Amino acid sequence: MPCKLTPLLLFLAWMVYQCSAQARTDLLNVCMDAKHHKIKPGPEDKLHDQCIPWKKNACCSAKVSQELHRDTSSLYNFNWDHCGKMEPTCKRHFIQDNCLYECSPNLGPWIQEVNESWRKERFLNVPLCKEDCQIWWEDCRTSYTCKTNWHKGWNWTSGSNKCPAGTTCGTFEFYFPTPAALCEGLWSHSYKLSNYSRGSGRCIQMWFDPTQGNPNEEVARFYALAMSAGAMPQGIRPLLLCLALILPLRLHD
Repeated sequence: MPCKLTPLLLFLAWMVYQCSAQARTDLLNVCMDAKHHKIKPGPEDKLHDQCIPWKKNACCSAKVSQELHRDTSSLYNFNWDHCGKMEPTCKRHFIQDNCLYECSPNLGPWIQEVNESWRKERFLNVPLCKEDCQIWWEDCRTSYTCKTNWHKGWNWTSGSNKCPAGTTCGTFEFYFPTPAALCEGLWSHSYKLSNYSRGSGRCIQMWFDPTQGNPNEEVARFYALAMSAGAMPQGIRPLLLCLALILPLRLHD
């Protein structure tokens, strides 16, 4: 015979359902508050070249996507060729990195507030799929740079970035001896090398085949849900866990 549920038990059962089934919606399908980002994501049918995967739902405009493919774009006046011509296979990864940064609406779980002149938010420690990082590093090993952190420390007196005094140009492999050193150090820990592989649903892909859908949507939902659970008061979490285990048994009796 089914047991009679008290109002309190019903309320706790509802909380178990809510906390186990819902992610923080404010972390999903959002754009950063930054220099060239749109306020809200939406379709952009004319995104350029390597930014095309985001055309169904993008935080970047078509004009921004075109500028991201220039050697020195007008967006930030950043010159990839600050130590001689960067290999095209290497530059391809930096363009993909920029497309992800400017266009993706799936980075909400890692957005942090910052106090910078050109943006109010950035992403931090995005779990980048290990293949993306490994291939990026391998394709750039023979290109040249003069710094390990490209976020700051450049000489901007000419209007674009130049190597600061006292630095010398060397191979990427010299400045970034491991894939983690490149992916994590390059942009002040915007990325974190993940142990997960592409298709796992647990790491962000820098690029994907748009005909197969956007795999980063699932990843964002997973981490948003994890953050929702982590935000619950510590005293309530074990109570709800116990209730989640006991309630099915009570209903079955």
